[in-house]
Amino acid sequence: MSENEEQNEIPVSVRSDIPLMPKASILIVDDEIMVGEVICAWLQADGYDCDYTANGKEVFTLFEQKEYDLLISDIRMPEISGIELLGGIRELFPDLAIVMATAVDDRETADQALELGADGYVIKPFNMNEFLINIANVLEKKRLILESSRHKEILEETVRERTVEVREREEEIALRLTTATGHRDGETGEHIKRIGLYCVAMAEALGWDRESIDNIRIGAPMHDIGKIGIPDEILRKPCRLSHDEFRVIMKHPRIGATILGGSKIPLLEMAAEIALSHHERWDGKGYPHGLRGEDIPEAARIVAIADVYDALCHDRVYRKAYSEADAVALMNGRRGSYFDPLLYDCFLDLLPTIRRIRLDYKDSGALC
Repeated sequence: MSENEEQNEIPVSVRSDIPLMPKASILIVDDEIMVGEVICAWLQADGYDCDYTANGKEVFTLFEQKEYDLLISDIRMPEISGIELLGGIRELFPDLAIVMATAVDDRETADQALELGADGYVIKPFNMNEFLINIANVLEKKRLILESSRHKEILEETVRERTVEVREREEEIALRLTTATGHRDGETGEHIKRIGLYCVAMAEALGWDRESIDNIRIGAPMHDIGKIGIPDEILRKPCRLSHDEFRVIMKHPRIGATILGGSKIPLLEMAAEIALSHHERWDGKGYPHGLRGEDIPEAARIVAIADVYDALCHDRVYRKAYSEADAVALMNGRRGSYFDPLLYDCFLDLLPTIRRIRLDYKDSGALC
């Protein structure tokens, strides 16, 4: 009798030289009953919770009844092959450790098993110590993989939470800046919300990504932040401005871009673009740079439409609000001159949504 055979003949109940592994639940499937029962005895003596079946088709039922950490399956079985079993089980239980066993040292079969998701491959006849070491290694490798995956999920969740916190802070700062401007030019908090939501509706319809949609929601209301640098006697004048006074008003896009510019934060980068370019016109006759067509940032082109609509539908110090029908009729005449024609058509398609936003966020005392 060889040393290995003699070693395997020692009753497992009296073997004390193999340290107990952390308890794991293992299912063995092998149509050779003697082989399956011996393996099960080895594993139970080594501290594992172990079940055995000779029927490969019974595996799926057993997995419904109990949660296993490891499946050890013979490859060649009469009713269902180990390869077939591997494919079905791996799809249902992606985190399960799986070891394939066979009496044939076939490299092609081994490669196929590994490609289908097996975590290990052992050749019969087994040496008990080598077998137990292989099983321990497979379980430890799977544990480390799952632990790493859980750690990654925790990190990702932490990043998501931090991102939300940062976004909330950015939004609060933006709101306070915009509110400060509103106190100077008479704009309301509801106007701030409306502008952002109008732009969100358009950006979503245009297929923008979620981060950019959030950026325009927060950044669009800051489009007139540069008015903080305009004197009150001009900003709040209740009648038509003179030529020189209007030239002063025309400075507010540059002032706003200066306040918001120079940041590497995407939100502020977009807000600065909007502040600088929301008075540019599609036909190139706007200010401050006379940009034409698609040279104007898309976010600024969206805000231009949203801002004019909201301004026309609400009272200003120098005039009363237009009805929506009159406001839209006036805007229709500016399609292709003031406004990007395709974006304006998008706005018209969304008019029921835009109207609902306007009515949901009315200024105090507003009638239209």
